[in-house]
Amino acid sequence: MREAPSLTVIAELTRRGADVRAYDPVAMHEAARVLVGQPGISFATDMYDALDGADARFIATEWKVFRAPDFDRVKALLKTPLIIDGRNLYTPADVRGLGFEYSGIGRA
Repeated sequence: MREAPSLTVIAELTRRGADVRAYDPVAMHEAARVLVGQPGISFATDMYDALDGADARFIATEWKVFRAPDFDRVKALLKTPLIIDGRNLYTPADVRGLGFEYSGIGRA
């Protein structure tokens, strides 16, 4: 967790004034320990809780739970149907076909 790319992304987002609601199904306790007390950070109870009212979904880990979400539910929870995929879990055409804006980090 100490060198997780998600920590860099969270730090930059909050530095720019964003509020971040984080969820990690495996390392949540460690993430909370590292991030607790930092302004703009809150912790979700599950993936869908993290998305409720969010401007976008940013994926920083490739845990199995993130691979096949209920995309209809994801879209209903987000303010804007935007997925920024830092792990390239999804096929861009498929996700766009579901009505999302999609950006896969490192993809052409």
